[in-house]
Amino acid sequence: MFNEMTMGQWTIMTVCAVVLDLIIGDPLAQIHPIVLIGRLIGFLTKKMNHGGARRFKGFVMWLIVVAVTMLCTIGLQYLTFLYLRPVFYLINVWLLAMTLAEKSLKQSVLDVADALHQNIEEARIKVGYLVGRDTTKLDADEIIRATVETTAENTIDGVLAPYFYMLIGIGVSYFVPFLNPTVFALVYKAVNTMDSMVGYKQEPFTDFGCYPAKIDDVFNYLPARLGSYMMMIGGALLGYDAGNALRIYQRDRWNHKSPNAGHPESVVAGLLHIRLGGDNVYFGEVVHKPTIGDADYPLAVSDIGQASTIMTTSEIVMVVVSTALFLAIGYALGV
Repeated sequence: MFNEMTMGQWTIMTVCAVVLDLIIGDPLAQIHPIVLIGRLIGFLTKKMNHGGARRFKGFVMWLIVVAVTMLCTIGLQYLTFLYLRPVFYLINVWLLAMTLAEKSLKQSVLDVADALHQNIEEARIKVGYLVGRDTTKLDADEIIRATVETTAENTIDGVLAPYFYMLIGIGVSYFVPFLNPTVFALVYKAVNTMDSMVGYKQEPFTDFGCYPAKIDDVFNYLPARLGSYMMMIGGALLGYDAGNALRIYQRDRWNHKSPNAGHPESVVAGLLHIRLGGDNVYFGEVVHKPTIGDADYPLAVSDIGQASTIMTTSEIVMVVVSTALFLAIGYALGV
């Protein structure tokens, strides 16, 4: 199946998906594949997250969600490839674009920035849609910090990591055609969505979300590190202090309870000369965290827009470099 597809064709479709996401974002939220995956996770969590053996149940839930995602994706690809070839190309570009969140994330964080200029209560509500911490009592600086942190972290989770797995899919599809960029990207998003929904250390997810959280850490290990350097390059192109970003990255990238989140946060903190991290409240429990970066400049609303611009630029850098590489490889191999 899909033996006729070349690395060059898949590369072009991934670039089209990036452009589509940059232009239109997620206009059809109700049939968004990640929304559908989230509904499946919510259904399984409601059915399984009770009683004993919750860690095992959480792992079973993970297997079910990944299997359903793979089977539905490959099935849809097979039917369209066999009977509606033009639709095959269109549906894959659309599905790939829906795994990316540059435009939607950028709009969401800029909405928080706009609200900060008008009504702090509204800003607390809007940032609450983006982060897992309690936002009801945050002051302006804490709202800015939360928004910049989630922008930095989601530069990996929502933008660079899905694209990274598209690239893995391009390479793997040369050997196993049905394991292609769309399958890899959607499986990654399923894994990441499970972590977002149940991967908390607080009850009722302490045991049930254990394996989904740990597996998400594994999936993000390489993207977080590669993506952080893409962010440094993007920041340098924008005129920010890449030298300081590298210094803070080397010093503070482990100053986070997550093995991956501290990497992009330290880059953004270094590029903007601001301090991130510190204590947060989750489900009524104070979680103590070390700080990341130096407070050379006080936090400002403009930091939110600057962090979102770093996100966009780092994505463009990664796309340009990878596209040139894969087209060259495809040309050399004749595929």
